[in-house]
Amino acid sequence: MAENVRLHSTEELQERVILIGVDTGKSNVEASLDELSQLVDTAGAIEVGRLVQKREHMSAALYIGKGKAEELKNLVLELDATGIVCDDELSSAQLKNIEEIVDTKVMDRTMVILDIFAKRAVSSEGKIQVELAQLKYRLSRLTGLGASLSRLGGGIGTRGPGEKKLETDRRYIKERISELKNDLNDIRTHRELLRNQRKKKGMVVVSLVGYTNAGKSTILNGVTNAGVLEEDKLFATLDTTTRLAKLPNGTNIMLTDTVGFIQKLSHHLVEAFKATLEELSYADILLHVVDSSNVLADDHIKVVYDTLKDLGCEQKPVITVFNKMDKSERAPLDKNCVSSINISAKNSDDINRLLAEIERVIKSFKKDVKVVIPYSNGGLLNNIYGKCEIISEEYTAEVTEIRAYMDEETVSKFKEYVKNT
Repeated sequence: MAENVRLHSTEELQERVILIGVDTGKSNVEASLDELSQLVDTAGAIEVGRLVQKREHMSAALYIGKGKAEELKNLVLELDATGIVCDDELSSAQLKNIEEIVDTKVMDRTMVILDIFAKRAVSSEGKIQVELAQLKYRLSRLTGLGASLSRLGGGIGTRGPGEKKLETDRRYIKERISELKNDLNDIRTHRELLRNQRKKKGMVVVSLVGYTNAGKSTILNGVTNAGVLEEDKLFATLDTTTRLAKLPNGTNIMLTDTVGFIQKLSHHLVEAFKATLEELSYADILLHVVDSSNVLADDHIKVVYDTLKDLGCEQKPVITVFNKMDKSERAPLDKNCVSSINISAKNSDDINRLLAEIERVIKSFKKDVKVVIPYSNGGLLNNIYGKCEIISEEYTAEVTEIRAYMDEETVSKFKEYVKNT
């Protein structure tokens, strides 16, 4: 019985962490630590204190100054903390050096995000991507991470598909990384087949993008009844979901939800999730969801556009959806979008207005074209019906006359039958 009690208490142990930030004057460090606190909470730990140091730049050796590190050591004892979390991605040397002074588990922002991803990944694809990111992160920090992750039997940084003892040699990790990359290449091939099928059908693809917890999943559920998890936490959903959606005019589109963005997103994560995020590069329109009630909404908009630029998607047409307007007095500004709309994703009327706006934007990229198809070439009509919105249709003794909204590619295919543009 005593053994069972001991096991239970260990399992229920909640990490008590101190958050550390360096204020270089280039960003709002308190707001960033507030977000880190949310990440820590999502990962299952609790913030018991925080420490900020003003410096011109982060210390290459310790992240913070040596005097501040000594102060941190005393704070760990005073608050009975079981670990510290730094607000930036640390090098192996920084991890090792801080740990030697404070004598407790040391983590960084990336480790916390990886931990959340490990908990959230459901599909085989998501698990592969998380493990790949974990292994790449750990491979570059084997020296600094070893002692830190051996201090506690569990907690942040030790769970999920990447849960391997850090004593595992580099050769194994490199071999496993190679295997995972091959698996992701297979996923890319499968996605390419699906994209080609959609392209043949002429179906417009709209991808949801946005800062984490902006309400993308709520919009996807409102439009398609996808049944995706909605939760007021960072990275509530991780796996990509694609569903068929119908616009007011009856046209079908594909609506895709992707992993949310966040500031200071590690290059390991961006690289690992390229198989998922490259879906954005094949989208016809990006639906940029913004939590308008968040005081940092303007900063979040910038993070999203910076990430889209890193992915090579900055030229995609963007409809900005200012969500949660029921909790906000004003919508932020977005000068980069082709259109914007204010909604509350929980309101069905607002969802209908959003669908109408998507329809309007799609039409704006198309031409009002009249084509005349002889009955002898009647098989061509299926291509028009499948890809275009029909405005009118008339039949004469020899031909079918159709007015429809067509994109440039379709107009080019039917140019010998076009009578006006």
